[in-house]
Amino acid sequence: MRRTVREHMTQEVVAATPRMTIKEVARLLAAAEVSALPVVDEEGRVVGVVSEADLLLKEERPEELRRHHRIEGHEIREERAKLDAHTVADVMTSPAITIGPDAMVREAARLMRVRGVKRLPVVDERGALAGIISRGDIVRIFLRSDTDIAREIEQEVLLKTMWMEPGTVSVTVHEGEVLLAGQVERKSLVPILLRLTETVDGVIAVRSQVTYEREDGKVAAIDTLPQAVLPRSHRYE
Repeated sequence: MRRTVREHMTQEVVAATPRMTIKEVARLLAAAEVSALPVVDEEGRVVGVVSEADLLLKEERPEELRRHHRIEGHEIREERAKLDAHTVADVMTSPAITIGPDAMVREAARLMRVRGVKRLPVVDERGALAGIISRGDIVRIFLRSDTDIAREIEQEVLLKTMWMEPGTVSVTVHEGEVLLAGQVERKSLVPILLRLTETVDGVIAVRSQVTYEREDGKVAAIDTLPQAVLPRSHRYE
């Protein structure tokens, strides 16, 4: 449950180097059939990313960027510099937006959305390239079968995490939408159960018909629950 980037990343990655020429990296992009490549130094550390967009800017050579501006923003200055680029070091975007192999996939998805990128180089503790994860890799998570999703909820959420006897809560999955039905001991367990179910890979939505036997004052704070009930990796952030 809650898979890591390591489990979904591509390990065999084509990379560029800062000293490559524009033509060399253009050939490399075409041969690899990708729109962007990580750029690594002699130690294998990721120092930037070069994309088709970087090369297109040079090809377009927009005249307005070559005109003298009395006041220029940072982005305009960067784009003007790329017009006369000869090597990858001149045209790449640096520093690169990266992620660690042990980060959760949902963190990779959030980072891609917030930073507006389609892929993330995956780096180890030294900053060396370990792989790459793309939007496509994350989208494929939602191709899991309903049977696999239901089995994971029953085994990992209900049995191992919530310590619920089989049959206490029934799990029905259709096209990634989960229906939970049954009765739990305390009211505070219901939102915890729903939250944990939402984190299972492939789950699109969760509907609940779960009731409870008794009130327990107030909903227990997630961070005060015993480790056996809710592992650290499943706490609310």
